[in-house]
Amino acid sequence: MTHPYLTIDLDKIEHNARTLVDLCRAHGIEVMGVTKATGGHPEVAKAMLRGGVASIGESRLEHIHRLRDAGVDTPCALLRLPALSGVEEVAAEVGLSLNSELAVLEGLSRAACERGRVHEVILMVDLGDLREGLWPDDLVPFAGEALALPGIRIAGLGTNLACLGGVVPSEANMRRLVALAEELERSLDLELRWISGMNSSGLDLLASGGLPHRVNHARLGEAILLGRETTHRRPWPGTFQDAFVLHAEVLELKRKPSVPLGERAEDAFGHLPAFEDRGEILRALLNIGREDVYVEGLTPLDGRLKVLGGSSGYLVLDATAGGLRVGDRVAFLPSYSALLQAMTSVNVEKRPLRGQEREGSIA
Repeated sequence: MTHPYLTIDLDKIEHNARTLVDLCRAHGIEVMGVTKATGGHPEVAKAMLRGGVASIGESRLEHIHRLRDAGVDTPCALLRLPALSGVEEVAAEVGLSLNSELAVLEGLSRAACERGRVHEVILMVDLGDLREGLWPDDLVPFAGEALALPGIRIAGLGTNLACLGGVVPSEANMRRLVALAEELERSLDLELRWISGMNSSGLDLLASGGLPHRVNHARLGEAILLGRETTHRRPWPGTFQDAFVLHAEVLELKRKPSVPLGERAEDAFGHLPAFEDRGEILRALLNIGREDVYVEGLTPLDGRLKVLGGSSGYLVLDATAGGLRVGDRVAFLPSYSALLQAMTSVNVEKRPLRGQEREGSIA
């Protein structure tokens, strides 16, 4: 049976990486390419590296193993906080991780010393997004205890914004990050290599000149993969937004009402969806569903088609104006959420492409 598939245009990913690396380099910022939305896809990582990123960041050790097994021989950082139960593997497999718990650092210290290694860490501070990180008041005493651990080197200070809480990077909170870093350096007589305050949500601040010069490290994923800044999801100038295209096949094409008939209750996912009454429409069922992709994150390349919804195994389109036939393949641009789910689905084939002419535009 033919699976839905994602085409991955590696040349466009490389181009996007180079565009953003050049922008960041002009401001004294080194870029870490983040591949977590692709499940650590080795060809994606290689394209980022060809585009000039200095290292690769991943959220899961399994993905780092995948990269290593595929010959991606470049520094890799663990971006998700290490689990206490996994400190041995972290110390053995990566040289840099993000951290905010002393018990974990103590475990990493023991594991690193057993291997005769020094494990570098970026301490994370929470500036209001309420995801990972120390509260600012706790930072200096925490860092003092971490500094005393053998086998641990504090390489930098970082923060994460525009994720859980949607807090926008601003000149004020970036200056707060720099002030905390400088307080650490003064109080503990250390020199931080990295102030890692920027992700894909910080591009507007960078371009406007509002990012303090001491912020010198960026962790970029979506901006490279999908060519978008992530505060407003606007296309970034000079980048491609169609490096990833999802293709699914039409299984059924029938004229039916646009509104369900009969008494209604919750759907299979516990929701009561709303339907617009547009009379009879041509409904297309495609061979992909919520088991494989975030349905609401799909945009048909053919603007005449409209996504109506999906079940576990089907995507439903309004194809009234689309001229589709059974067996046709429909192409979609995925959002970040849709890309993340499709790349981790075993039912979606991944087709990396390189050195081929592709239709597409630079925004």
